[in-house]
Amino acid sequence: MKVLIVDDNPDFCSTIADIVGGFGFETHILHDPQEALNYLDKFNQRISVLLLDIEFGVNSKLNGMDVLEYCRYHFPAIPVVMISGKGTIEMAVKATKLGAINFIEKSILNKEKLREVLNSAAKKIGIEDEARELHNFLNSQGIIGNSKRILEIGDSIFRFGRTDLNVLITGETGTGKKLVAKAIHSISSRAKFKFVTVDIPNIQRDLFQSELFGSIKGSYTGSQETRRGLFHEAHKGTLFLDEIGDLPIDLQANLFNPIEEKRIRKVGSTENEEIDVRFISATDKDLLFAMRESKFREQLYHRLRECEIYIPPLRDRIEDIPEIVEHYTKNHNESNNDSKVFPPSAIEYLQEQEWAGNVRELLSILRQVLLTADGNQIEIAALHKIVSSDSQSGRTAITQEKFLSPGGTLKEDIAHLDKKKVETTLERTAGNVSKAAAQLGISRETLHNKIRKYEINTQQYRSRRAK
Repeated sequence: MKVLIVDDNPDFCSTIADIVGGFGFETHILHDPQEALNYLDKFNQRISVLLLDIEFGVNSKLNGMDVLEYCRYHFPAIPVVMISGKGTIEMAVKATKLGAINFIEKSILNKEKLREVLNSAAKKIGIEDEARELHNFLNSQGIIGNSKRILEIGDSIFRFGRTDLNVLITGETGTGKKLVAKAIHSISSRAKFKFVTVDIPNIQRDLFQSELFGSIKGSYTGSQETRRGLFHEAHKGTLFLDEIGDLPIDLQANLFNPIEEKRIRKVGSTENEEIDVRFISATDKDLLFAMRESKFREQLYHRLRECEIYIPPLRDRIEDIPEIVEHYTKNHNESNNDSKVFPPSAIEYLQEQEWAGNVRELLSILRQVLLTADGNQIEIAALHKIVSSDSQSGRTAITQEKFLSPGGTLKEDIAHLDKKKVETTLERTAGNVSKAAAQLGISRETLHNKIRKYEINTQQYRSRRAK
């Protein structure tokens, strides 16, 4: 367990390091916030706990809160304990909101308090390790994210996957229902057998039974040989009924016996065959409403829904967008020998979209911009051009009144968006240009140029802070 100590007082750091080292922990000392950020970027996986001072010298452009915010955004698994010689309740509340697990005044910091803090952090690390293991599993299945809701889905995958219960996966189109179905299969006792997909909307109505159950030679026009169906292919494995809500009601009863009795009969045959299949279904339809409208059979619903996993839309878990972008960009760069990056301002722009098509739509936008944008850094303008184009084709719902100037040209819209982004960030940082520049992913000089260009009065944001 390695403890990173960041404080501009060398004597204090040495004292703390001696105490922490006495507990059997390895330590590393830094005296400057920027050095801390650089160290975190390179060695974050080696750090178990960060002990971080809040106040630094006048020559430092950053303070402990800046490091805390950066750490929470980029390395949320690292527990951060804030220490201060001038602690206030307001400061403690702010640190806690930013993600610190503890806030301690230097005046009460002693050996026993440090032991208590590190033991508490160690327990958190244990919990984080479990979450990290779950996160890594989901990542390996193509389910990207680290939000509470995604981890809850992962927990359900493990709980249901290790049973033989039939699972119904619900959620909007583009949320990744098939990925979840495959993940369930991958950890089940059936993993070494086939995962077979039934694409319900694309099976011809008159071929539905023969496609699923198989047929014997001459059982229907054009049937020139005995053939196996998808149930046979999925024997001992998993049958995934994709978009089950689209199955016509008069065909739904065909699934009763295979699910309940584990028996099927080929089209044209008089003999039953036993099958051993686990059913996973997915739909973007409201099946309860469909039952009330007599469009979905209640008997089938209860047979298929022995347990359910709901996947929330991307707009309800926007905290996963940075990781999705990073994951896809990394894959793109490796495949294309490229070095594209998304600055924080571009990530925030993506988080402000509606994403009616969810993750599938986001990946489509990322693919387009990564392949077409000039330069290595993806700017908001490049994203905005593609997102706006997709919006016109009805694929993305952008709240134009929020981002765009009415009736403006593309150039005017981009400038309007740029200005609004600068103003929003300055308001969030209470007029602190250095912090705003860091959050926007640009230099202070570039931000000052934008402030002059758009005639923004930074003093008004500082005034709000004073009030």
